[in-house]
Amino acid sequence: MRGSILIVEDEAKMRRLLELNLGEEGFTTHSAEDAETGLKLLRDNPIDLVLTDLKLPGMNGLEFLQAVKRQNAALPVVVMTAFGSVETAVEAMKAGASDYVLKPFSLAEMRIVIHKELDVRNLREENRSLREALGKRYSHPNIVARSPKMQEVLATVERVAPTNATVLLGGESGVGKDLIARAIHEKSRRASGPFLKINSTAIPENLLESELFGFERGAFTGAVASKPGKFELADKGTLFLDEIGDVPPATQVKLLRVLQEREFERLGGTKTVKVDV
Repeated sequence: MRGSILIVEDEAKMRRLLELNLGEEGFTTHSAEDAETGLKLLRDNPIDLVLTDLKLPGMNGLEFLQAVKRQNAALPVVVMTAFGSVETAVEAMKAGASDYVLKPFSLAEMRIVIHKELDVRNLREENRSLREALGKRYSHPNIVARSPKMQEVLATVERVAPTNATVLLGGESGVGKDLIARAIHEKSRRASGPFLKINSTAIPENLLESELFGFERGAFTGAVASKPGKFELADKGTLFLDEIGDVPPATQVKLLRVLQEREFERLGGTKTVKVDV
């Protein structure tokens, strides 16, 4: 269904004609012959647009329009008026009507006006949702993020966490890259998996490769048994490589392969190990 329209028209033939035509267009219609019944239908049903005649028995169309706007100021209202009552239509527009149609009108003209007003309403709803999303404050345990810049950081965390992307965190030592890495992990589909951290500068250069990729028995002096590296241990989880910029170029080449292909060989091994990290 395209939407729900409330028709308030005291003339039975016109009311029925609008019901049938708008129903064929895919709209749900609710009809009333006077303003009082129309207000009751408005309270009891979800309505996307009101179509009303200005000349009604009892409460007139202008008073009905004002009552509708008190109930829902954002609801579009299209008024129908006779050719000689343009001044009244102008009054209605000042009171909050979205548009007016002069009688006699063609059904095609009425459909164009209704579609236009519903499009405008949908656009306003989209804009409102976007404003709410932009105004949303992001938070995460152990992270103080009151400033606009930190809110931007946490908004980025929300965007990247559901993806399978490799994330590069930049910043000086001590700014909290570890906390952001953990936040990404905890908000990702890997949250139930391991989160491992390795400080690239704390491990001697000649041992870093074996720490990352593991080694096979006999790979070097003292390798009396095979040992998995951090990439294998972090499988189905997250591996945080701290100070990656200080990793030796030769190791960075091997890291690139893991990041791109998600596979590597242990030091001294020939079997390719595949990981989901």
